[in-house]
Amino acid sequence: MSTVPSLKLNNGVEMPALGFGVFQTPPDETTAAVEAALSTGYRHVDTAAAYGNEREVGQAVAKSGQPVFLETKIWISDYGYDETLHGFEKSAAKLGVDRIDLLILHQALPSEFGRTLDAYRALEKLLADGKVRAIGVSNFMVEHLTELLEKTTVVPAVNQIEVHPYFQQREVQQFGAEHGILTQAWAPIGGITFYRDSGHRSTLEDPVIGEIASAYGKSPAQVMLRWHLQQGRQVIPKSTNAKRIAENFDVFDFELTADQLTAIDNLETGKRGGPEPSDVTMETFGRPIPEA
Repeated sequence: MSTVPSLKLNNGVEMPALGFGVFQTPPDETTAAVEAALSTGYRHVDTAAAYGNEREVGQAVAKSGQPVFLETKIWISDYGYDETLHGFEKSAAKLGVDRIDLLILHQALPSEFGRTLDAYRALEKLLADGKVRAIGVSNFMVEHLTELLEKTTVVPAVNQIEVHPYFQQREVQQFGAEHGILTQAWAPIGGITFYRDSGHRSTLEDPVIGEIASAYGKSPAQVMLRWHLQQGRQVIPKSTNAKRIAENFDVFDFELTADQLTAIDNLETGKRGGPEPSDVTMETFGRPIPEA
């Protein structure tokens, strides 16, 4: 079994460089998927209040008996100081833990950024009280990070953003690097389907990635995960297929060359697959997070 290297966050907490994501995994499939991941060797699971599967993640982790780095996210509907403190209580109860390893804000809420700041201040309080080990954000752009750093105290440990060969968000990554904020890549293998003018429809079918994969006897997904890891990003690939879960974990026995890394860098299209951060509003994305 491969040993996953760890990354040290800006407060000294260590987290595995490779984790397991459960975005869009139905609750009735989550327990089995997480059990398969933990059996494979994953020791970090990323979930979110908005995914509706925190309880199933917690059940799988408890059943495994393994020490697991748990990460979850507060949804925008629970932004605000008191609301976010309660959001933590809801997530911790569903996960079945007293302390969460990494708690982050799921989105910036540009139209109500004051609520976003209050939510982050609640994360700071949870950190100070020892209820979480590290705090961070997700889908924050440079302007959001800049205002956050100006008006709060604790520098986020991570910024979880969409990063894959076709959409790399280099400016956001660079800003994070300059301020000690680790980039955590969601959709690290282009999990959202992308279309390109050249005719191939996803990163998994890209000929450049495919050629590199063939050279190592690896899959395109493994090559993309290796690209992230060698460039210092934390990655959270997702799957409900046990074979793919194991394949995504098997990325520590080869190393891409500098030229191969550059070739993948050059696949940038500038096309985002997820929602534009500026389009996230309470009216369009707000929905209540259940108590149980």
